[in-house]
Amino acid sequence: MGRFRGAVLFAAFVLAGAVGLTTAPSAGASGATTVPVREIRLAPAAAYTPKAPPGATDDYHCVLLDPHINKSAYIISSVFLPGSKEDHHAALFLLKPSKAAQAKRQHAFGKGWTCFGAGTLPNAPLSDFTSSALLSNWSPGSGPERFPAGTGFPVPAGSLVIMQVHYNLLTGHKPVKNAMILRTVPISTHIQPLRVQEFEAAPDIPCPADVTGPLCDRAASLANQGVRFGSMAVLEANGIESLCGRSMTDPPAGASTSCTQAMGSGGYIVRVAPHMHLLGVGFSMVANPGTPEARTILTVPHYDFHNQHAYNLAKPIKVTAGEPVQMTCTYDPMLSQELPALRKVAPHYVTWGDGSTDEMCVGVVWTSATPPNAQAPA
Repeated sequence: MGRFRGAVLFAAFVLAGAVGLTTAPSAGASGATTVPVREIRLAPAAAYTPKAPPGATDDYHCVLLDPHINKSAYIISSVFLPGSKEDHHAALFLLKPSKAAQAKRQHAFGKGWTCFGAGTLPNAPLSDFTSSALLSNWSPGSGPERFPAGTGFPVPAGSLVIMQVHYNLLTGHKPVKNAMILRTVPISTHIQPLRVQEFEAAPDIPCPADVTGPLCDRAASLANQGVRFGSMAVLEANGIESLCGRSMTDPPAGASTSCTQAMGSGGYIVRVAPHMHLLGVGFSMVANPGTPEARTILTVPHYDFHNQHAYNLAKPIKVTAGEPVQMTCTYDPMLSQELPALRKVAPHYVTWGDGSTDEMCVGVVWTSATPPNAQAPA
């Protein structure tokens, strides 16, 4: 069954009224047991009409949702139900109980707020951006997102979640109502808790050789991004350059970018999700690059924005805290002249940015402390 068809059937099953408790087998220490699986549907109270900032064609909008998790649980899978073709990308972030009380005081359950960058509460401190926990993500082509069997993402009782959706207004401006389904099991289930780490690299893609324009200059293109999304967008792009040991004013330019960062914790890499925008065509991730201990974590030689996936690794890869991991993304600059959506905007030097016409190079990595039990519920 194709991933898209599977998403449609799963959504139809849930929306037909089958939300509630089901059961799944689990192999615990004493043999097979039955584990209750709870399905939770999350959706904003009303449709949202995307509105881009002046001069921009993108909107990032967050809403606060209550999954009513009264007892701690593990999320084992999710499915995002896009409401319209304007949906470019979506993510669900955990808001721990300590922040939930603050959110209620701010009455954040209203119509939502603009949230370029990470999915955090309005006017959140920088520490919230760096510590926000990604529960689930969706990109075009994704179907139901199932964590590897024997793993789950722990969610403390009383937590709330923030749903962040990136809208591409080059494809439309109509009201959109999205939804998401989470499947959870009790925290007592014998599965491995997942940790998540995001790797980033900064693209620097010049205009094609036969293309000219005022925004084909990197500084001018970044200034334009600042007009569209604010000065923090420029700081973020340059900050990623610095994080990767590159010049913030004259980084190496080309059709690929690479960055080596350290693993934040040891364990086993069990899942990887690459993410680029419309120019992306290839992705790779390697542990200990350029050494006899080099190990390929994931290679996606034919990346397609409209057919993105997270990959559960057939064989978990053991890593240690501090171990270097190199991520490389490749792009096809000529797509900016070929894709109808990109031909609607002026030619420009492409850098890291939140817009659909900007680019990213992201690898999300999930790890467990020990190899997961493949017989556990999924």
